[in-house]
Amino acid sequence: MNRERVQELVRQLLVEFGEDPEREGLRRTPERVARAYEFLLRGYAQDAAQLTREAVFAHETNNMIVVRDIEIYSLCEHHLLPFFGRCHIGYIAQGKVVGVSKLARVVDAFARRLQVQERLTNQIARAVMDAVGAEGVGVIIEARHLCMMMRGIEKQNSLMTTSSVLGSFHSSAATRTEFLSLVAKPRPD
Repeated sequence: MNRERVQELVRQLLVEFGEDPEREGLRRTPERVARAYEFLLRGYAQDAAQLTREAVFAHETNNMIVVRDIEIYSLCEHHLLPFFGRCHIGYIAQGKVVGVSKLARVVDAFARRLQVQERLTNQIARAVMDAVGAEGVGVIIEARHLCMMMRGIEKQNSLMTTSSVLGSFHSSAATRTEFLSLVAKPRPD
C-alpha cells in the first residue's frame, strides 16, 4: 500500500465532507487512517498456506479437532465498514494436525481483507482442508455487521451465521451433527 497516496486521498475525502483537514483535531487524521487501513488490511500480504506450512505435524489420529470462539474482525467490501464476531473450526485429521495457533492465524489472514462473510467462511474451510489433508472440515462464523447495524436498516441486534462444510462434514450427517453440538456447548468460564 502506498501510504502517502492513501493519506492524500483521506485528506481529499475530509475536504469533500466539508471539513478542514488543517484544523487541530484533523491534522494527523490522514496519517492515522492510512496506518489503520494498513493494519486492518494486512491479510493481503499474508499467504495462508505459508502460515501453516511449518506447523503441520504427523500425528496418528482421526479424531475431530475443534477450536471455537476465534475472534474475527474484518471490513465489509460493500461499505468498508467493520464486521466482527467469532469463528469456529472443526476438522477430522488423517495423520496430520496443524498447530492450534495457526488456525487463528489463517482466520486473520483472510479476515484482514475486504470481505463478505460467505466467502471468508469458505476460504478458511478450504485453507484448513488443504493444510492438513483433512477427512473433513467445518467452519461456522457468527458476526455482526456495522453496515447493517449503523446504517441502512439499522438492526443493532442482527447476527449473521454462515457455515462451510467440506468432505465428511458435508457427506455425513453424524459428523456434521457432532461438530454442531461441540460448537453449541456453553463456554466453560
